[in-house]
Amino acid sequence: MNRIKKIYCRTFQTAFKVAIPFLPYRKPKILGSVKAIPEVLLKKKRSCVLIITDSGLTALGITKRLEKALKNAQIPYILYDKTVANPTTDNVQEALTLYQEHACNAIIGFGGGSSIDCAKAVGARAVKPRQPLSKMKGILKVHKKLPLLIAIPTTAGTGSETTLAAVITDAQTRHKYAINDFPLIPRYAVLDPKVTLSLPPAITATTGMDALTHAVEAYIGNSTTYGTRKNALMAVDLIFRYLDLAYLNGNDIEARRNMLKASFYAGCAFTKSYVGYVHAVAHSLGGEYNVPHGLANATLLPLVLKSYGPVIHKKLHRLAIAAGLADSDTPKEEAAEAFIQAIQDMKKRFLIGDTIPQIQPEDIPKLAHYADREANPLYPVPVLMNAKELEQFYEQLMEAK
Repeated sequence: MNRIKKIYCRTFQTAFKVAIPFLPYRKPKILGSVKAIPEVLLKKKRSCVLIITDSGLTALGITKRLEKALKNAQIPYILYDKTVANPTTDNVQEALTLYQEHACNAIIGFGGGSSIDCAKAVGARAVKPRQPLSKMKGILKVHKKLPLLIAIPTTAGTGSETTLAAVITDAQTRHKYAINDFPLIPRYAVLDPKVTLSLPPAITATTGMDALTHAVEAYIGNSTTYGTRKNALMAVDLIFRYLDLAYLNGNDIEARRNMLKASFYAGCAFTKSYVGYVHAVAHSLGGEYNVPHGLANATLLPLVLKSYGPVIHKKLHRLAIAAGLADSDTPKEEAAEAFIQAIQDMKKRFLIGDTIPQIQPEDIPKLAHYADREANPLYPVPVLMNAKELEQFYEQLMEAK
């Protein structure tokens, strides 16, 4: 990256870091079970609820506990279950139409990051019905308070239940972009381990590594605070203790509960301190090829960490201590290498490969351009890279064995 662009990026990032204490960040209120939702809706005098989920969850019957609780409380609801991985503008429009036709005044995002992001986008469109999502992409363009928004994560990874971001894919162009504004933070997050019990091992693994990526990228960036560092370290500790247990035994309630906590803490960390090039590259792959976000993050994480080099060794040393891989006396370079190797070993245990076979060589310049446009100047990465430099990651994903 040329010197002028570097100065611009770092100036932009410094301004945001200085502003963090003055911005209206908030944490969602936590509920421990879906059975607690009717009381909230009745207290808030909500008359009809739109539940946004996906067909896989309804086919498995995972929404039934929530639906039963709403029926018992005589709260009308409408179910939209057509959300796809990497939710599209079409999904948002379809769900918005239901919201408007049934005069809903509350939204529940039930599922992984895709359903929760879709719910956020529907909320944004509900309060700004004349403005397309494309006009809201970027930072602080929603402005208005959303309808009551409740997030129920069924995966422990995306952290979407805590964040101010919704990532949406344009149905026509396949371009994936983020909408970032404080009203998108859900009012309530339901951390109910029972809704995660049926999660297959592969999804448990990739979403867990998604949470790990959030914590790591938030921690190694240049816009951390005492609170975000603490949350990131807590998330890493929990992930290294409980992800393997949840992967091996999906019915382990304690492991599931602690992975939900890890995802929540990681989400709290990155919603303030942002992510980095792992996410920027992963988003471009999700938009172009529909690669699941957690899988893309897991595959990319060690590659990007290695590329940053010694500048992050001190921070990786602290993460390695949190993960139980090193102690304070371990040389920083050794601890950093141990941490990156532990991620590689985790990938092997979870049968996650080193390649993204969908990548086409002729697409790489376009994908790198998307990643550059997303990340720079917003993401306070340890080492700045332009689009040309970001191409190395796509090439490695094609060549890695």
